[in-house]
Amino acid sequence: MSDELVAMDQTSGVPAPGLTDALTSAAGYALAEKSDATRLAYRADLKHFCAWCKGVGAAAIPARASTVAAYLAHLADSRRSVSTIQRRAAAIRYAHQLGGHDAPTHAEAVKAVLRGIRRKLGIAVKAKSPATAKLVLEMTRRIAPDLAGKRDKALLLLGFAAALRRSELVDLKVNAIERAADGVILHIVRSKTDQEGAGAEIAVPRGRKLGVIEALDDWLAASGIADGPLFRRVAKGGTVLDAGLTGQSVALIVKKRAKAAKVDPALFSGHSLRAGFVTSALEDGADILKVMDVTRHRAVKTLKVYDHRAKAFKNHAGKGFL
Repeated sequence: MSDELVAMDQTSGVPAPGLTDALTSAAGYALAEKSDATRLAYRADLKHFCAWCKGVGAAAIPARASTVAAYLAHLADSRRSVSTIQRRAAAIRYAHQLGGHDAPTHAEAVKAVLRGIRRKLGIAVKAKSPATAKLVLEMTRRIAPDLAGKRDKALLLLGFAAALRRSELVDLKVNAIERAADGVILHIVRSKTDQEGAGAEIAVPRGRKLGVIEALDDWLAASGIADGPLFRRVAKGGTVLDAGLTGQSVALIVKKRAKAAKVDPALFSGHSLRAGFVTSALEDGADILKVMDVTRHRAVKTLKVYDHRAKAFKNHAGKGFL
């Protein structure tokens, strides 16, 4: 996408080298407004769109509204999910805006196609199950005390107790852990809702039931990690590698430990730890604003889904006669 931004000033012919360098720098800053994951997804989406346009003999950038409408319809006919189609439309819009072109996705014809796709295919999201406190405890009880097991136990418990996203877990550094009398404070440098790096502090109490801090200390002592990524790959021979885990690694660990706890791993993902904290907190009667202090959600309505699930059977209308 940066090539489109570099080419955005086309009124003065071939730009001077200094201007070219400045435009290249501007491209980097413009792209930095999006998270790494979003940039990677948009890049892949735009590559797919360009390949499709080449196949049908149409211009990709700038693209006609009719071309984009046909492309989105092609995706729907190919059984792509609504979320994927909407993200690809967003990628096309973003690329055009960076290149200084009118976004074809603003055309009513394209908007109508997207509305029709949402109505025909449906927009319901298949949410993964939350890994609640009870389940996390069961998952960690079944973990062997080898090096990989110590890592997984610490990862599951810390990810749950701090309601961390996968990206936050893999980005967590040892020096981001501040010791306190009652537990630890995690310093989150950047997150999905904090792309500008304002940072956040999350308190993780020592507690009495899950043993979060004990598991963290056990992993640090066994691994010998003193700085850098907190959670890393462990080789088959038991060697801790320098490379940190990926978001996909976190998801696979959750699934593996869920299977060992005799629950269907397909129902769980890396997000299950974060969702599990919210569900468990609301079931326990925690104030929703206190929950938001940990999760860093910006809007109360975002937690309404979890609140509804947690209280689904409390004060049910049929409680007295069913």
